[in-house]
Amino acid sequence: MSVARNTLVQSSLTLASRVLGMVRDILLVARIGAGPIGDAWATAQQFPNLFRRVFAEGAFASAFVPTYARTLEAEGAEAARVVAQEAMRVLFAATAALTILAQVFMPWVLLLIHGGQADDIVHYNLAVFLTRITMPYLTFMALGALLSGVLNSSERFILSAGVPTILNLCLIPAAFVSTDPVITAKAASIAYFVAGVLQAGALWWGVSRQKVHLSLIGWPRLTPAVRKVMLLALPGTIAASGTQINIIVSQSLASFEVGAKSWLYAADRLYQLPLGLVGVAVGIAILPRLSRAARALDDDSSRATMDEGIGLAMALTLPAATALMLAPVFLIDAFFVRGAFLADDAFQSGSALFHFAWGVPAFVLIKVLAPAYFAREDTKTPMRYALVSVFINTALGAGLFFWMKSHGQQGFIGLAIATSIAAWVNVALLWTTLIRRDWYRPGPRLASGLVRAVLATAIMSVVVWLMMQNLEPIKAHLYDSKALTAVALVLAGGATYALAAIITGAVRISDIRRTMRR
Repeated sequence: MSVARNTLVQSSLTLASRVLGMVRDILLVARIGAGPIGDAWATAQQFPNLFRRVFAEGAFASAFVPTYARTLEAEGAEAARVVAQEAMRVLFAATAALTILAQVFMPWVLLLIHGGQADDIVHYNLAVFLTRITMPYLTFMALGALLSGVLNSSERFILSAGVPTILNLCLIPAAFVSTDPVITAKAASIAYFVAGVLQAGALWWGVSRQKVHLSLIGWPRLTPAVRKVMLLALPGTIAASGTQINIIVSQSLASFEVGAKSWLYAADRLYQLPLGLVGVAVGIAILPRLSRAARALDDDSSRATMDEGIGLAMALTLPAATALMLAPVFLIDAFFVRGAFLADDAFQSGSALFHFAWGVPAFVLIKVLAPAYFAREDTKTPMRYALVSVFINTALGAGLFFWMKSHGQQGFIGLAIATSIAAWVNVALLWTTLIRRDWYRPGPRLASGLVRAVLATAIMSVVVWLMMQNLEPIKAHLYDSKALTAVALVLAGGATYALAAIITGAVRISDIRRTMRR
């Protein structure tokens, strides 16, 4: 299967999940709003969101897949099954122990990510209570990541891409439990726990269908194979989750500004769409191919796969990032302003979204470039670069946050700026090191494709800008609905880009036909 087809499978199912996710967030934000309760709810989601993105969206699997695939090819299915089972038992024991410790020490743990509101005892205790409920999601996502890795090694992407939908199906009903924000937040936290159980169970069923029979019963053992997996997985997980760690750092600093965590959360829901739909999907799709090429010392295949992955990722990401930069406040306003989330909240959140938007291509490129290292079982280099980006984000974010506050501005906007700058630094380090080690050199077709994608994006930008100048007449023809107007804006921009991409040659009809052909 081609990278494009594998990406299409991932992206299609992820799109369904993200659409439901938008419905979920619109409903919950309307019920809970921005402010101390909204900030407590955002804090409770930090752990499950981090672990969902780190584990379920491919970071852990990116480190596990090369080792499992190599064992499968060199020693057979039974040896690979044993490696997966032993690794799963160790991972389960470690994450379960971490979850239990977090339950005990949660009031002190949250001082690191919610310390700015520690003086508000009522709402700080609410954040502690909600996070204790959501924390077990870690264990279920760790199991799910390993099970997804087993499926992805066989290029079975459908189930691993589809299970996040379960989370949204569990959370949406929580928005209708009560009109009280606190009760709604508690119901949604319980829904996280239930979703974790169901997601892990669905993936277990999927692995069993592939005749890979695993068992959690038995003492965890650090066998040589498991130690190798863990030595690769730990730095690989840190490397692939640098962006998510930066988000946690930004949220921690934002706790010193009431409402900022809620505003950043709303912005996060929009700019994470291209990252989940494109970056994660392409990264997962190219890893098995890169691993096989690395084992066969096939440099031509490896370069072609990277060219295809980067070209596809940028062709899909550049228009999305540009649209978010052109209409950040309007999009937040259209989708989230209702109930307890007000127009001023949309303005604040949109201000942050603009600065996240120009970092979106970097967020996606990190997901595409890191697998080139993972395929060669080098997880330490991306980890070091991820930690560099975390340091830059922390230092620059803190500096901008307090400097802007001291000058009468909203400090949380500086956090968005720092996150995007840190991501671009990470990309520069990953890219230059690949070239220096002669692991990858972009081909002429990639350069040509990028130029054509930029040109198509420029054409789309003109259409979106013109629509933004005429929002009121457009809205008048759409039942005076901001949401329908936003949908029309997105669809018109998407259609314009698709047409422009075909005209400029950024996308070829022959490539589309080949992608869809079985």
